[in-house]
Amino acid sequence: MKLEHLLTYRADLKAPVEVGTGPFGTRTIFDVTGGTAEGPRLRGRLLASGGDWLLVDANGTGFLDVRGTLETDDGARIYIHYHGVLVLREEILAALARGEATDFGDTYFMTQPRFETGDPRYAWLNRVVAVAEGRVLPNAVEYRVYEAVNG
Repeated sequence: MKLEHLLTYRADLKAPVEVGTGPFGTRTIFDVTGGTAEGPRLRGRLLASGGDWLLVDANGTGFLDVRGTLETDDGARIYIHYHGVLVLREEILAALARGEATDFGDTYFMTQPRFETGDPRYAWLNRVVAVAEGRVLPNAVEYRVYEAVNG
């Protein structure tokens, strides 16, 4: 098995909605306002129809629950859903407080995107197993998504 670059996408986010600390951790909701996606076999934009229901535990580990919709440049709609883990180390929190971007690899920020579409041009995405690494930007997140392939 090897990993091949599938796409890179950026999700622009509204200011977070703080739900507060409950029995499972601190819940914060980030609504997607748009974004872009580009890869060797697809490109398009993220629609303002998704979000991240982030839960952060007492150790500073964030558990992502994300849903979004990608509209390709040729009009297909692709639903994206994933869970993931983001370790919110002090350096990451400090950079965000200063309004600075983090870089890929600055912390453990990994997801497992799943794709769903009824468009026959992109039906191959329904069978893709993918992994992604993320980074946090001011009012946005960005992911490099890789497809697991034989070979």
